[in-house]
Amino acid sequence: MFQPVSKEVARARLADVPADKVFWCYGGRVLKNLDELANALREMDDEVFNYHVTAEKNDFTNWVRDVMGDTALGRSLLKARSRASAAREVEKRLVWLRARS
Repeated sequence: MFQPVSKEVARARLADVPADKVFWCYGGRVLKNLDELANALREMDDEVFNYHVTAEKNDFTNWVRDVMGDTALGRSLLKARSRASAAREVEKRLVWLRARS
């Protein structure tokens, strides 16, 4: 499913990002890590999700890929077309990373 990663990489992907790299959701919610992203995806309105995910862009993909360095999760999020499917992808990745940290 995912490429193997070291314990250090798994821990880094589970940690908070630096303060200057947090994700600012439309509406003001601030996300610092994958747990917060999973929770936000479950709780946000479709309006917020659709602001960040359109046919032209996917801000969540960009953040996990470019800030967290998680290209595998970025690819998974790129395919997710709903809040629920995006939340499931993040939750699967969290379980996988925790098992390796």
